[in-house]
Amino acid sequence: MKVLCIGHASYDISMPVDAFPEENKKYRLKEKIECPGGPALTAALLLGTWDVEVYYTGVIGNDIYGNQILEELKRRKVNTDYVIKTDNLETTKTFILINKENASRTLFNVIPNITISRPFTYNFEPEVLLMDGEHYSLAEDAIKKYPNAIKIVDAGKVTNETIELCKLSDYIICSKEFAELITKERIDYNEPDSLKVILNKLAELFKGQIVITQEEKGCLYKVEDKIKMMSGLKVFAKDTTGAGDIFHGAFTYGLTKGLPLEKCLKIANIAAGISVKKVGSSNSIPEVEEVYKIYEKNR
Repeated sequence: MKVLCIGHASYDISMPVDAFPEENKKYRLKEKIECPGGPALTAALLLGTWDVEVYYTGVIGNDIYGNQILEELKRRKVNTDYVIKTDNLETTKTFILINKENASRTLFNVIPNITISRPFTYNFEPEVLLMDGEHYSLAEDAIKKYPNAIKIVDAGKVTNETIELCKLSDYIICSKEFAELITKERIDYNEPDSLKVILNKLAELFKGQIVITQEEKGCLYKVEDKIKMMSGLKVFAKDTTGAGDIFHGAFTYGLTKGLPLEKCLKIANIAAGISVKKVGSSNSIPEVEEVYKIYEKNR
């Protein structure tokens, strides 16, 4: 199956620190890790690495960072025919402070004001669309062009564009923060009814299959009128950057293989769990063989 990933591209610069910095102090860092990132881009890189026929569309600048993103896409066998490379804007950069004490992260996004008005004419027909809410006009155009494609939205942040994509998608994979903000409810793991309330409210808003990702706690979903929680992989986390993006990419991989929902989620959970053991977003994409090896042990 052919997959088209539409959305955000970033060049990530991760800086591990011993503890969260105090204001008005100077720090000397011993290392920094650089790699491409961004939800749709990281998912595309995973799919290419896992030998799925995948295409990526998003915006990069005609600069050193954009060129490195382009090289990485090609290296991982992602089709780049629809990458928008512009001289007018710099490539988005994300600076990430990683607290080595607890693996928490603080992100600083330097994002240019990007406006895309022209639709694409694609020379292929995607069977799956994976969208992260960025570049809404491109996503909307692809949905109109390919109404029979499986549509997946990575709902990480609450914006009008992301909400509209959720209404149009077959699979809404949202963060816990997104779910709580949009329903105005809180997830309380000591109160099982709160899980039912929040999933039911999301189901009233969106017609597709809903999955709520919960970082180390795994994911929450509803199947055959039963609310289920799938536990995350138990690992020592170094950096959670990109784990959600890897979850979405691995979930999409499962759909391209015709796997049932819960197997797709299991593979996605494992891939995301493995990824937090390394620093960096696309740097931490695991090999598919490693994921299946853990899957077979935990069937």
